[in-house]
Amino acid sequence: MALSKTASESDASLHVSTFASRYVRASLPRFQMPDCAIPKEAAYQIINDELMLDGNPRLNLASFVTTWMEPECDKLIMAAINKNYVDMDEYPVTTELQATRLFNAPLGESEAAIGVGTVGSSEAIMLAGLAFKRKWQHKRKAEGLPCDNPNIVTGANVQVCWEKFARYFEVELKEVKLSDGYYVMDPDKAVEMVDENTICVAAILGSTLNASGGFIAPFLEPELEWDFRLPLVKSINVSGHKYGLVYPGIGWVIWRSKNDLPEDLIFHINYLGADQPTFTLNFSKGSSQVIAQYYQLIRLGFEGYKNIMENCRENMRVLKEGLEKTERFNIISKDTGVPLVAFSLKDNTRHNEFEVSDFLRRFGWIVPAYTMPPDAQHVTVLRVVIREDFSRTLAERLVADIDKVLHELDHLPGRLSGDLSVGVTAAPKKSALETQREITAVWRKFVMDRKKTNGVC
Repeated sequence: MALSKTASESDASLHVSTFASRYVRASLPRFQMPDCAIPKEAAYQIINDELMLDGNPRLNLASFVTTWMEPECDKLIMAAINKNYVDMDEYPVTTELQATRLFNAPLGESEAAIGVGTVGSSEAIMLAGLAFKRKWQHKRKAEGLPCDNPNIVTGANVQVCWEKFARYFEVELKEVKLSDGYYVMDPDKAVEMVDENTICVAAILGSTLNASGGFIAPFLEPELEWDFRLPLVKSINVSGHKYGLVYPGIGWVIWRSKNDLPEDLIFHINYLGADQPTFTLNFSKGSSQVIAQYYQLIRLGFEGYKNIMENCRENMRVLKEGLEKTERFNIISKDTGVPLVAFSLKDNTRHNEFEVSDFLRRFGWIVPAYTMPPDAQHVTVLRVVIREDFSRTLAERLVADIDKVLHELDHLPGRLSGDLSVGVTAAPKKSALETQREITAVWRKFVMDRKKTNGVC
């Protein structure tokens, strides 16, 4: 028996391949919603093809953010993708997954630590800053003193979100400037800046050159007393989506005790089924990253995290030694702390760090070049972050590609001199490298003129 089909049904049956359909011949509207729907296969293929133009996340050595997790954890993330973290009554198991005791937090009845999961470390820092500001205000009001001019003291090496906190919540920011060769906050200078209006001193275990070490020090340097073992440490923020080994975005903020988190900042709601305390800047958010953090903690345990961090540090040393063998770079970073290598050219009269960074992109590598914070802006560095998925083989390949880039830059002037012209007809001809240096000079001036160019991502 013959079966008849409508024209559209017949046409659809021929689309065994999206690339044989009309959808790949038409431009998709980019700034408005289209009038008609398209098949899900076509939508997926078109968007997936566009995403191929993005850089490879695993070759993005600029970022501290996790780019790889085990397939089993990926499955858990997808299984929980529709769970709202704020519905604690509906998903009680998810809520119980938050507790960690990596930072020697007090456990006694009189002083027990409390904390909250956040979208990232920026939100966590905003919450910690608010707690400090509100507690300072309460104290000043109780003493009959003015409370309209709070300040915080930080090093110029902190993440840009501290500057955001100060600007958004009207707090004066006092920065301890850096100096050449000393790229962390000077504690003596910080103390000199403290006055009666100081709500807190924001210190970082490392710097934006060396990032936060909250998920590193407990495993590689457990004897280092930086956490709640110090009585003046009132809150700690760590990024679960960095060396906590979880995809973005997940952050954590922990207070030494309930006394350090003013009660009037905590909201209690019951319209989701039960009384739920909440202290976050946003309300709804996914549970997937919280569950992923729990997976990593129980899957790896202390031993697993320690092994991963040791591997990262070892591969950092392989990269550092490879760069030293070229005899072209000064190594700025230290062997301890966060596993990364920050380095600068010994001689940048012929080409500079921005050019090296630009040329490395031709090999797929994303290696940032940036100026140091005040007062060390004259120092430009390249930075390679060693993450869990950066193997020794990749470290050796990167050194080889850097060597190729240097060789190409060394020979570029003679090879392309006079080939390109810039400007109007009467303008003199310039080599490609001269043109690139002019562009680089403009970019360098731009980043140096900005107040913050050293945020961690």
